[in-house]
Amino acid sequence: MSAQEYLTAMFSLEGRVAVVTGGSSGIGRAIATALARAGARVVVVARGREALDATVTELTGFGCEAASVSADLGSREGIRAAGEAAAAVFGEPDILVNSAGINLRPPMGDIDEAVWDATMAVNLEAPFLLGRRFGPGMAERGFGRIIHVTSQQAHRAFVQSGVYGVSKGALESLARSQAEAWSPHGVTANTLVPGFVLTPLNERLASDPEQVAALAARTMVGRNGFAEDFAGAAVFLASGASGYVTGQAVFVDGGLSVH
Repeated sequence: MSAQEYLTAMFSLEGRVAVVTGGSSGIGRAIATALARAGARVVVVARGREALDATVTELTGFGCEAASVSADLGSREGIRAAGEAAAAVFGEPDILVNSAGINLRPPMGDIDEAVWDATMAVNLEAPFLLGRRFGPGMAERGFGRIIHVTSQQAHRAFVQSGVYGVSKGALESLARSQAEAWSPHGVTANTLVPGFVLTPLNERLASDPEQVAALAARTMVGRNGFAEDFAGAAVFLASGASGYVTGQAVFVDGGLSVH
């Protein structure tokens, strides 16, 4: 077996179907691109049609199979509709990536029920309901990969974590619960934990050059992250290579969390 054949057998996603929420921008788009280029047929789920079309055009330009579903993950009805629409494209998925998120961070005393509900709907309830929709089927087929994108705020409070940090901490607990339920049947559930990544979701922080520089200085590699830094970790967690890795938080943060 050649080196190429060995790596293909270990990491290829040929024949797999992936659903990636938030897959039209930032980390989600980078993950969708990585999974597609590794061979998966990818359904990108997001709200904005223009960004979805641009993402699918880029992926098909690489010779990948990709499609999109425009959906609002802010309500249970929208989440359920998104799941059914995504499954109707290439069939039931083998890989679910929950990257969609909203980042509302008013001061703790100013968080009202509307901010709480909106954050929890997208950041936590959508991953739960989509996992409930797809996880049992993955278990029945004997293979599945669930990957959630969380945050440093899941582990420690800083830069005004608020309800965003609460939602991401709960999402890591959800991954462990999903792992406990379905890993005996070949379905792993893990989280990717970014450091500070220059994406639209972090636009507020990115507008402060001093804060950006300070965060870069806290890393071990001396820079903040790029969305593309998640490609390798995502392919690993989505592939057969990670079959004994489950319930884990995988930090892709340049060492920020341990520095």
